[in-house]
Amino acid sequence: MTDTAGAKESARLRRGRVSLALSFFVQGATFALLVTRIPAIQDRYGVSDGLLPLFLAAVPVLAGIGSVATENLVARVRPGVVLRWTQPVVLLALLGVGAGDTMWQLALALGVFGLAVGALDASMNMLGVSLQRAYGRSIMLGFHAAYSLGGIAGASLAWAGAHWDLPLLLSYLPVVAVLLPAALAGSRWYADAARESNAKASEAEGSEAQVEVAEDDRGRAARPVAFRLLLPLCLVMAFAYIGDSTVSNWSAKYLQDVLGGSEELATVPYNAYMVTTLLGRAVGDLGVRRFGPVAVVRCGSLLAGAGFGLVALASGAWVGILGFTLLGLGLCVVVPQTFAAAGRLFPASSDAAVARLNVFNYVGFLVGSPLVGALGDAWSYRGAMLVPMVMVLVTLAYARSFGADPALYGGGHERSRAVDVG
Repeated sequence: MTDTAGAKESARLRRGRVSLALSFFVQGATFALLVTRIPAIQDRYGVSDGLLPLFLAAVPVLAGIGSVATENLVARVRPGVVLRWTQPVVLLALLGVGAGDTMWQLALALGVFGLAVGALDASMNMLGVSLQRAYGRSIMLGFHAAYSLGGIAGASLAWAGAHWDLPLLLSYLPVVAVLLPAALAGSRWYADAARESNAKASEAEGSEAQVEVAEDDRGRAARPVAFRLLLPLCLVMAFAYIGDSTVSNWSAKYLQDVLGGSEELATVPYNAYMVTTLLGRAVGDLGVRRFGPVAVVRCGSLLAGAGFGLVALASGAWVGILGFTLLGLGLCVVVPQTFAAAGRLFPASSDAAVARLNVFNYVGFLVGSPLVGALGDAWSYRGAMLVPMVMVLVTLAYARSFGADPALYGGGHERSRAVDVG
């Protein structure tokens, strides 16, 4: 009887893992379809160069508000419910961006997109942290690998739309028509393992050993989310996204204007960055299981720092491309492990910790691009690349925060009470 119940639980968690990976993929594709068609959106609505930064800044600001609101919302409903209904809203908001033709319609669509994407990002990572705890080993990087794969797919579809000069609505409609029902269908199997295990632990009063385990879990879980303890992870999150936004916003300009690359070659660095981000995340969980999160984050920070240094000192375009490639391999592990570390630091308050930590995703996104642009104009773009380099290297000082819980994941680090799932 126990074996049958265990098999059912394992199957339920595996379905939850696949369905959540699908949500990460859909969100990666959706976000890429928006940001890679910004020039077309600007032309469609007649947004001036001076007004465009305000529109672009509004999205992460509203996303931060959405993330904070989600912390309060998940106290009443499960994160899976939030994710189930915000993902369609994000997709429909993308469709609204393509369907409108006046400035107020664009503002409304982007406003809805921003608020919903903040709730979506927070709830996705809440479920990821919860599932990782149930598995008892690192699986968080795999979810973010699905996001990267979706980003590559979305960017490719956006390129096809631009290449064939398709209207925005015609570019977005078929994608939304496929992704929206797929996301809704997959949402049936979301598994919020953390809440369910906490509920079971509170009922497990049958033996002295169970009571002792439950009391130990409650003692760790009762700790509120103290910002002082979460701050190192918040800084790491912001630094990682400053690095990421530097690549996404400045790699093409840097390669062409500073390193003398052609217009065609200038498109290569971000593509190389995306591909190596996907590859690094696809195998990163194995590294965490073998060496632990602290070692993986330190290695990633060193690689990212070396990448920025190589970009700043590059003598030509291909050396610069190599630097951006190293950046992808290094930065790709930091963000997923930051969410995972927040879950370990606050075991039963992980939803609140993830929601607050997620805000610094948008802080980094907001700060990174303007910071590099201002330094590049006032000083030099080579010198500007040294600033995110220093920031990602500062992560080394906070690396111990990623091992706050003595129970690490995988191989020699696996927890004895891990659920037996594939």
